[in-house]
Amino acid sequence: MFGVTTSDDYRPVTWMGRYPVDVTTMLVGVHVVCAIITALFVGFVHNGVLNYAMFDSAEVWQGQVWRLFTYAFIHPPAGYALLWFAIEMYMLFFFGREVERFIGQRAYIWLYALLLFVPALILALWGLTTRTGLAGSGALHFAVFTAFVTLYPNMQFFLRIPAKWIFVILAAIGTLSGLAAHDWQNLVVLWSSIALAFFFIEARGAGPELAWINNFKARFRPKPKLYVVQKSSARMVEPDNVYDSIDPILDKISKSGMGSLTESERKILDRARNRLLKKD
Repeated sequence: MFGVTTSDDYRPVTWMGRYPVDVTTMLVGVHVVCAIITALFVGFVHNGVLNYAMFDSAEVWQGQVWRLFTYAFIHPPAGYALLWFAIEMYMLFFFGREVERFIGQRAYIWLYALLLFVPALILALWGLTTRTGLAGSGALHFAVFTAFVTLYPNMQFFLRIPAKWIFVILAAIGTLSGLAAHDWQNLVVLWSSIALAFFFIEARGAGPELAWINNFKARFRPKPKLYVVQKSSARMVEPDNVYDSIDPILDKISKSGMGSLTESERKILDRARNRLLKKD
């Protein structure tokens, strides 16, 4: 395990013998089953069947709302796609479990649901002007890795490289690839997923402290009320016998000299002298 913090809400969904089965493990299992079913459909039925599960903004606005989440469970077996799928499941299993352990089961389910639906909703709104499409879960599971990096930015793995630099490298590769291909839709999905994962972890009180966010919040907080404390009018009551008040001070002078007097003792001595002068 990479992390060391466990939420009070973290608990296995079920057990397989002595091995706990958490939400992340179940998600990996669902994606693997969907990948197998996709391969069987492509091999024995027809590729067109998958079109009914892919995200298509035009079809979503026609009422096929299931496309808002089924797009993430399509894993076509073309070329090296299954190899990348295996790497993707590796990232989900190892990093997703640590995120689930840290933030708890319910928060983790919310995070995964938001990463599943929010990018699709953005593309659906974009589809009001330009038709958009999406298939696969690459950005979703990279966002889970983003959540892990937000929690443990300096965790070292892969040749002892900190996790934050692995994230920067992978995010840069994805961004440059999208820019080179003018694939604006995938860029929007990628960075909206990254931002969503990052700020979700920040909202849970974890991750690096963002001073500018704290300053922004401070502007909208109610200012503390100021109360005027009235100055006390009580005066020091001096003894009637002047000599009684300065005898200890005079003794101190005779023993240690004038330099041993404190500021308050000097003031008492000055007041006593002024009172004696007035009496004279």
